[in-house]
Amino acid sequence: MLPPHHGSVVPTAQVRVTDPAGGPTWGDAAHLVELLDVRPDGPGRFISVARADERRPVVEGSQMLGQAIVAADRHAPRRRAVSASMVFLRVADATRPLTFALDELSAGRSFTTLAVSVTQDDRSCASGLLLLDETAPEVIRHAVAPLPASGPDESEPYDMGVTGRDVRIVDGAYTGDADAPVGPPVLDAWVRFDELPDDRALHAGLLAQFTGHLSIAAALRPHAGIGQDEAHRTLSTAVNAISLSLHADVHADQWMRYYHHSTFAGDGMTHAECRVHDEPGDLLASFAVDAMVRPFADRAVADDERTAL
Repeated sequence: MLPPHHGSVVPTAQVRVTDPAGGPTWGDAAHLVELLDVRPDGPGRFISVARADERRPVVEGSQMLGQAIVAADRHAPRRRAVSASMVFLRVADATRPLTFALDELSAGRSFTTLAVSVTQDDRSCASGLLLLDETAPEVIRHAVAPLPASGPDESEPYDMGVTGRDVRIVDGAYTGDADAPVGPPVLDAWVRFDELPDDRALHAGLLAQFTGHLSIAAALRPHAGIGQDEAHRTLSTAVNAISLSLHADVHADQWMRYYHHSTFAGDGMTHAECRVHDEPGDLLASFAVDAMVRPFADRAVADDERTAL
């Protein structure tokens, strides 16, 4: 059970947990839920808890996107987020809370449009737009079908440091090893959470939180001699922007298949066009990721991978 909200009192946790297999973990799925479940902090304002480990205390951009979706749902609870986009402006420190300020641009009979600004200590970290809808009886329906791929039971488990979240990589294709065999710029991952609150916004936020995890790895996959293990060491990599469309209510405690296809890499940037299907094949979401992959201009910055972009 998650702790109750206490207004604007926001705890900060510096974490060093060990999983049963002996490796370091960031925490449990319940901690991730608590992180996404932003608290009201005045009209149109929400604040997050802070949680970090000692390895890399940098807030993921997709985490801020998920938190913004939860904040929007709390602001307009009778409407569902159908579109959320965010540009990530600068590094945010995971050891300190974030503030989400919502500006209601419109609130019509069907749609609500919100601008969101994410700040930390009065510094702008991210900016975005969200569209919420009451939904309506459909006149037409179609959706792209998933491409053939192994199911979760046939895919390789991968530990991303969150207990209570099961991640399976199709064909074991996710690796940071620069000497790994090359392949197409595609990565598929199955994701499922063990136990979650019955809260529509948190399920959507959890889907959004994973959208920033694998698109850069998909872009690196076709290129020999370069791997994600070099990120923040010899390579400056970061997600710059995510645009997410949510097509249905999300059930993150059931298998979700994230399909990442990097359609472009060049000039220090990458672009990925991605989809999320449930296990029966229904389309839950579509998203696009713009990210950077470039050499460090300052080698001294690269030497501290905890904060390097």
